[in-house]
This record gives sequence, structure tokens and C-alpha cells, in this order.
Amino acid sequence: MRFKCTAAVLALTAALAVADGSRGGAATLDRVRDADRLRCGINPGLPGFSETDDKGRWTGFEAAYCRALAAAVLGDPDKVSFVTLTGKTRFPALASGEVDVLARNTTWTFSRDVDLGFTFVGINYYDGQGFLGRKALGVESATELDGASICIQTGTTTELNLADFFRLNGISYEPVPLETNAEARAAYRAERCDVYTTDVSGLAGTKSTFDDPDAHAIYPEIISKEPLGPLVRHGDDRWADIARWVLNALIAAEELGVTRANVAELARGAGRPEIDRMLGTQGSFGEMLGLDPRWAVRAIAAEGNYAEIFDRYLGAGSALGLPRGLSALHSDGGILYSPPFR
Repeated sequence: MRFKCTAAVLALTAALAVADGSRGGAATLDRVRDADRLRCGINPGLPGFSETDDKGRWTGFEAAYCRALAAAVLGDPDKVSFVTLTGKTRFPALASGEVDVLARNTTWTFSRDVDLGFTFVGINYYDGQGFLGRKALGVESATELDGASICIQTGTTTELNLADFFRLNGISYEPVPLETNAEARAAYRAERCDVYTTDVSGLAGTKSTFDDPDAHAIYPEIISKEPLGPLVRHGDDRWADIARWVLNALIAAEELGVTRANVAELARGAGRPEIDRMLGTQGSFGEMLGLDPRWAVRAIAAEGNYAEIFDRYLGAGSALGLPRGLSALHSDGGILYSPPFR
């Protein structure tokens, strides 16, 4: 029997979907509050993004976002359990609920968004895949790598990008598959492969750990778009909103001149409507998220605004010294900006 889908049926279906969303929307937030702990998935070790200091404390670009989110939700940036995840284990861990948010450097793609059922809450770094090789090879371009052995992390977008690049250029390669960046870095240093390929930020991090970094070069070719960002599970809209707007607050804070040093003072009233709305002295944005009015104040105070975090871990103030590039604000030659707080 065939049923005619009437407007009334469509309306009822939509209403039920909204109701289901509202019931499920607080599930992760409730779990995090009940546990008084945020479980955040990060890379097992990638210089600048996630690494431990001499006291065993996780630091880096990824860890900073986790702390900002914990500060916004739980009032304390240190209420985070860091869960290290490889390219293969990250998606099962998020899907199963082992982690509440995946902050590990992950590329936003169609299949991950739609087929795997995840919600990317924004882009926090615009990257692209490149190649790192020894200068002794005498190679100055990735197009000269015909027959080269290439270390590559499994379970990542780099595998398909690599295959596409070599096929389009009519050259061949020998893949050396490895599970983690640490394994790939060790294999490259042990000369098990001629070249290592991953996102350029990862290559810069790897190169910075070498005793003789000047003996290695990152080739000029960028063979892909790799928009990286945090993600959560589908179907929990409230939690996705919180994760998204914490990231937006860090970016907007840079745009608006709100820093780790002045956020407490500005939170008493800046006299600028968008800052006042973001920091909770006007409006009810915290209530809309299910949080208190000072959620963004705590997020920014945790490790600073986006520029402060980037410079400390990836940019001029770090061993990597990466330029902002496309990750610069739209007003400074990049494409990064936050939707408005209004």
C-alpha cells in the first residue's frame, strides 16, 4: 500500500524530530556535569598540537581548546580527561561515547560529516597535505618522487590524497603505512622511507623535533584542502552548540580585542554591545546554551583568545613558527572569522 505524505504528517514528523532533539540535546552536557569531567580526544603526540610537558601535563593547540570547553561548562579548565586517539581509533571512540568531543586534528569531509554521523562544530585550522624529505635526496618537488617510499598514517585522508596525487602526475610510489605520527616520524628518521607525508602543520612539528632540521625540507606542493576542527556526535544539538560557540568565542575574542589579560575587566561591562553579549553582561546567551552568563569569560581566560593560543603553540612563540596563512582573521589576509554574537 502506498501512503500519501500530507502536510499534517510532515508537520507531525518535524515536531517529533524537534522533541527528540530537545530530549537528547542535553545528554552529553548532563553526563559531563554529572561526572564533573570533560573527556576530550586528542592526538597521542604531535608537536604544537598535543604533547606532554616535563610535568606530564598535556599542552598544545588541541589541549587548549579542551580546556576552554571545560572552563565554559564546568568552571575549571583543568577538569579534563585527555584521551589519546590514533587515526584509526578516534572515530569509534567518539561514536561509542568514550569521549565527549574529539579535538584531535581531524579534517572535515563529506563522508565523516554525513556517513559516519558526526557534527563538525567549526574550523580551527586551515591546513593542507605536503611532503617532508631529506635534502640529500636531491629532490626539490613532490613531482620528482617517482618510485619513492613514503611513510603515511593509516586511517587518515592523507592515504587517498596521496594516491590521487601520484595517479594524476603519472608517477608511482611505495607506501609505508604506520598508525601514529610518532611511528611515522620514527620510521622516517630510521630511513625506512624516503619521504613522509601528512598535513603541513604536522610536518613542521615533526621537523622541529629533529637534531638537524635544516637537513630536511618541506616541498612546495600542497596537494589537498584540510580544514581541521573539533567534532561531536550527531543528534546532540545542545552539546554541538556549546562546542561550536566556545570555539567561536575564542575567534571572536581575537577580532574584538578580548584577551586573557583583559577579559575579567571587560566582563564588568565593555560598553560595546557584541563584547557585552559574548561576556554575559547583556542578553541571555548563556541561558540559551544551558550555561551561566560567564561561560565565554572562563573559556577565554583558560588559555587566551585564538591568536594567543595559536602563537603560543603553533606560531611565532613556538618551535614550529608556522605563519597564520588562511587561519589568519579575514581582516588580516585569512579566512577565519566567527559568526556574530547577536
